[in-house]
Amino acid sequence: MKNYRTLALAGAIFASLTVPVMAQVEGWQYEWPNTDFTKTSVDFNSIMSGGPPKDGIPAIDDPTFISVADENRIADNEPVMTLELEGKIPRAYPIRYLTWHEIVNDVIDGRNVTITFCPLCNSALVFEGKLNGKILTFGVSGKLRNSDMIMYDRQTESWWQQAIGEGIVGDHTGDQLTQIVSWMESWGEYKARNPNALVMDEPKANRPYGSNPYAGYDSSARPFLYSGELPPFGIPPLMRVVKVGNKAWPMDRLQKVEELTEGGVTITWKSGQASALDTRQISKGKNVGTIRVRDANGKDLPHDVMFAFAFQAFYPNGDWMTGK
Repeated sequence: MKNYRTLALAGAIFASLTVPVMAQVEGWQYEWPNTDFTKTSVDFNSIMSGGPPKDGIPAIDDPTFISVADENRIADNEPVMTLELEGKIPRAYPIRYLTWHEIVNDVIDGRNVTITFCPLCNSALVFEGKLNGKILTFGVSGKLRNSDMIMYDRQTESWWQQAIGEGIVGDHTGDQLTQIVSWMESWGEYKARNPNALVMDEPKANRPYGSNPYAGYDSSARPFLYSGELPPFGIPPLMRVVKVGNKAWPMDRLQKVEELTEGGVTITWKSGQASALDTRQISKGKNVGTIRVRDANGKDLPHDVMFAFAFQAFYPNGDWMTGK
């Protein structure tokens, strides 16, 4: 698989495998003088460079929005992250932009929110941008753990694991961000339901938006920069699974039935959303469909559609809902 992280990544991998832990931390301290490395909940050996340096993948602050009617660059099957806060105009955050920026720090009528997408895990989560009453804004550290993005907050430069929203290094070690209900769906679905809503405008950055720098990734036999335990039951590592709490439903099971009520939730699958991690052009990606997760009253629930290996890595004692 060709990857935009370039051949320089090979040197970063070699260095991370050969440099003793303390020397590695000392090296980090030059780039991260405000991070308290005496506080951590993880083994530093599990953290490695993903290639780009701190902020080498630039997060988006103060995003601008346009009306759905004014957006004509996005194909109907392209994925967007949808955020429909009660009493607020819905907002869509196109994956064509998040692929290249990974984090968007937004403010909606005074409410701070952080939209995140880790392409290597297919993990797309929205978090409250406040913790204990204090605003947190996030950037991309350039570090990975279990192939998942490590974010950092700009206020304390603590490191956070994106897939679980947990502080793992620094002052916020052990702290938990609050996940906000959101979901990934096709642009066509979003604009049909919300014709008068908003969509994030194209950032003013030199990026080939609409293209996928990870071409063929979700058909790979193994994840990128991952050496952990693989999923059980013969589930392919790069298969998407629907994570709700500590439970995971394999996508192939959901595609077959299209609606399933189990484990206290109802999950629906609807055709029409392209994979952002298949072909070079996102709009030509294979159909992976849209997932919605609701409770018994039809209320949307927090969830994630992540790769199976990531669920195994971060929820090693989780329940695999295989129906067997």
